[in-house]
Amino acid sequence: MKKENNVFIKNISINIILLGIVSFLNDLSSEMILPILPMFIASLGGAGIAVGLIGGVRESVTSLLKVVSGYISDKTGKRRRLVFTGYFLSSIFKVMLALSKAWQHVLLFIGLERIGKGLRDAPRDAIIAESMPQAKGKGFGIHRAFDTAGAILGSILAFILFWFMGLEFRTIILISAAIGFTSLIPIYFVKEHKVEKKDITLKVTLLGLPRKLKLFLAISALFALANFSYMFFILRAQTVFVAKYSVGVPILLYILFNIFYAGLAIPFGYLSDKIGRKKVLLMGYSLFAVTSLGFSCCSSITMYIILFAAYGTVKAMVDANQRAFVSDLSDGYVQGTSLGAYHTVTGLVALPASVFAGMLWEIAPGVAFIYAAIFSTIAAVILFLKKNKL
Repeated sequence: MKKENNVFIKNISINIILLGIVSFLNDLSSEMILPILPMFIASLGGAGIAVGLIGGVRESVTSLLKVVSGYISDKTGKRRRLVFTGYFLSSIFKVMLALSKAWQHVLLFIGLERIGKGLRDAPRDAIIAESMPQAKGKGFGIHRAFDTAGAILGSILAFILFWFMGLEFRTIILISAAIGFTSLIPIYFVKEHKVEKKDITLKVTLLGLPRKLKLFLAISALFALANFSYMFFILRAQTVFVAKYSVGVPILLYILFNIFYAGLAIPFGYLSDKIGRKKVLLMGYSLFAVTSLGFSCCSSITMYIILFAAYGTVKAMVDANQRAFVSDLSDGYVQGTSLGAYHTVTGLVALPASVFAGMLWEIAPGVAFIYAAIFSTIAAVILFLKKNKL
């Protein structure tokens, strides 16, 4: 059947499938890099603070672009063009990343690569929300499942290229960039929801966001303080192993993380549609606190297997459902701007969170994870106390 500009196949919008394929291919590309990135940084002389700075920049340097791109997509009604441009820029700077000769170069090129993410995320999420307005949790869950399935395959491919083929980090990054360019093709077939141009200004629009949305943005910012870069989790596991295993085993654990993330994204999206976003997010915040405490004192491979599975479960509970909740709380008139505001708030907080975690890492790795447990607990408590106001 056809509904406005959206074609549906068994109650799933074709836009969700197409954007899922885009994210699958892009994450296949990106996740070939991510499990080896902390080791690549270390090979170029970067220590804990460098990892924290790069991890924070990766999330936050372009975060202002997210609210701006969301606002532009609301104002012009043109979302697909921004999505295409964002994915294209990311692919270009992955090529440049492979040419890095020092960790400072990684810092620069990771920041530039994130410009693409800053441009694409909010308008893409707005298309997803508009494509399945009565089942946003399901729509975002399906998209995250595609996204993370690409991450699983990408990290598996990175392991194969490193462990069995003996390729250098730089070569793996170049191969990932080539795959990234293929993610541009499905965007052409995405059908935009008809959105009229709006006579709005960014300042007035942000100030006029619903009070409930502003409250949730504050809570999600608190959780973002705890949710520092994934690279620290990989480095924590690396400390247990030696020689080639110090790279190979953390990549395998990262694959496990992504398997749980992908496998549970849709079920938790369904669950949030049924019982409410707040309950699922509260469970996610709480589980992250427990998981972080585990990472603070873990020293065995068995415990790392459990903890990386739990970390993937947290991501499945939180990532897509926070976005779906923002969409629920926003005025549909400025949905792209609201999602952009969410990305911006959490992205800006990511930089100090990861830098501070890097400083604590220099003191003792376990201290950084205790810090994460404290702030995720605070976010969970506030969400629980304020749940009737959301």
